[in-house]
Amino acid sequence: MAEPRTGLTSAGRALRIAHTAIAIVEMSCLGYVWLCVLTNRRGKALWAAVGLLAVEGVALIIGRGNCPLGPLQEHVGDPVPLFELVLPPRAARAAVPLLAGISVAGVAVVVARPRPNGAGS
Repeated sequence: MAEPRTGLTSAGRALRIAHTAIAIVEMSCLGYVWLCVLTNRRGKALWAAVGLLAVEGVALIIGRGNCPLGPLQEHVGDPVPLFELVLPPRAARAAVPLLAGISVAGVAVVVARPRPNGAGS
């Protein structure tokens, strides 16, 4: 049964909540990578963030540049792409490649930059 306010089924609402949580984690990872770029910080949390961003990158490759949750989202009755909930359609379409580029650049800088003196990881 669809929720009157959003028109979503309970499965659609649950997937939208999960998808939003995933996006928040991924954006946090991206922010943390760039914090590490700016502060020249390294550690296990950085590499965990890089790993999660790499998993997202593989998922985007599998989805041919589109979020792999999109088809599942449509299947459960949620036709609105996640970024279109907060951005106009054109900006939402540009968000994924833009964020992917920012992620790749951040990881490249972290990997290429020499380790700070005395850093063990």
